[in-house]
Amino acid sequence: MAESMTVKTMAQMTASGEQPEVLFWVGCMGSFDDRAKKITKAFSKILHKSNVKFAVLGAEESCTGDPAKRAGNEFLYQMQAFTNIQTLNAYEVKRIVTTCPHCFNILKNEYPELGGNYEVLHHSQFLQNLLADGRLTIEGGSFKGKKITFHDPCYLGRANGVFEAPRELIRKLDAELVEMKRCKSQGLCCGAGGAQMFKEAEKGDKEINVERTEDAIEVKPDIIAAGCPFCNTMMTDGVKHFNKEEEIEVKDLAELIAEAADL
Repeated sequence: MAESMTVKTMAQMTASGEQPEVLFWVGCMGSFDDRAKKITKAFSKILHKSNVKFAVLGAEESCTGDPAKRAGNEFLYQMQAFTNIQTLNAYEVKRIVTTCPHCFNILKNEYPELGGNYEVLHHSQFLQNLLADGRLTIEGGSFKGKKITFHDPCYLGRANGVFEAPRELIRKLDAELVEMKRCKSQGLCCGAGGAQMFKEAEKGDKEINVERTEDAIEVKPDIIAAGCPFCNTMMTDGVKHFNKEEEIEVKDLAELIAEAADL
């Protein structure tokens, strides 16, 4: 994290008799993937700047079990989920925010049946709330005249109906929002969902992320905005496939907002 910023764990907060406004669920990608760590840092800086009292679980955070469940290993999923639920409930966590739609979806929709009931927000929703409440102000000047297209993550968009929050953030940047032909409820997967990220693709004519990147290139964006670390990886690889790294950047919403807020 930034040197001027200290991120407390739930254990540290509890020891000092404090309770955070929100728990930031970092997720496996945000914790271990070098590219996704930048998203984690950007979002943490925004929370810090907005005076949001937040905490992380740190070493007590385990995988939500989403990849195991999607790959068909229900037993492993339930073991992982029960461990997390015990930890969250022990800290009396009420509100969770995460930068990963996979974590968002499973914590929000599938943990309740195992005894984990929390208010769960994707970071696009949380950022939208911060802006609406005046806790965060941004200057979109650095994005003026830029064309940004948003790739809808499956577990944010089609699975949970969150389409407008990410687009509202992009509009705040003074940029031109350009939509791909397949967007919102008609959006196309980046190819990483359902634990596909962790295995080789089956034989076929074309990789899904290449197909999806073609959709993006068609609208000639300067930036492809993503709201998921898996999508970020797949779209970045797609841009590299077409040798467009010099023309098109792939950035998470948190990174765009952090840049606009001069963080």
